[in-house]
Amino acid sequence: MAYRNLEITNRGAVNVITVNRPDKLNALNRETLNELGMAFTQAAYDDAVRVVVLAGAGEKAFVAGADIAEMHGYTATQAQAFSRVGQQLMTSIERLGKPVIARVQGFALGGGMELAMACHFRVASEKAKFGQPEINLGLIPGFGGTQRLLRLAGRGAALELCLTGTPITAQRAFELGIVNRVVAPDALDTTVDALADQLAVAAPLAAAGIMDAVLSGGETALDQGLEFETQAFALAFSTEDMREGTTAFMEKRKAVFRGR
Repeated sequence: MAYRNLEITNRGAVNVITVNRPDKLNALNRETLNELGMAFTQAAYDDAVRVVVLAGAGEKAFVAGADIAEMHGYTATQAQAFSRVGQQLMTSIERLGKPVIARVQGFALGGGMELAMACHFRVASEKAKFGQPEINLGLIPGFGGTQRLLRLAGRGAALELCLTGTPITAQRAFELGIVNRVVAPDALDTTVDALADQLAVAAPLAAAGIMDAVLSGGETALDQGLEFETQAFALAFSTEDMREGTTAFMEKRKAVFRGR
């Protein structure tokens, strides 16, 4: 389908979704949130897609935040609905069942940082900046920022970033555990592509099980998380991919996983 605010391309099993509003620093308005929801739903149900890369158009920003001009006139009821749309999108990305890589080349602020944190990997240029500056607008994060930041970096970092509103460098975000990799700007695309290619040939059902176990286990007590892992481990033995993987290992060849 045609999108007004997104560009969708495919590179083999890698689906690339680019927020394409560079004149607005790729800010998230309601229409863009809805389009992202449709694009990720499409990726979820497309068996040919193994990995999604999420990017922002232009050099200045991944996503610089929510669209403040649009939010300015909201009532409390409208703001609540907007927050829920954003949170539903972030949760759908986090629970996609396929790895999602955020390619962060510039500003990832407010809703942009929240969008990046919903992804499973964050690969950032050394020039990238991360922050939750909502307090400077008399607001708080509304797309899950307080909660995912807490879980990724801990209470101290969550409070510091949300209460000061001060952006941090990509290196500092890496030190806090928010970013997986920081690379030179001219190495960003090759690094993201290499990671996407590596994930694209991995066993997709096992990958989904790993993501489910990590995400669910992070919200439960250890014994419950371990039980979830045991059930997912056992379920993997019912798949053709498990037979292919173990057979390929014994035959000293590379496994070819088909998601069955």
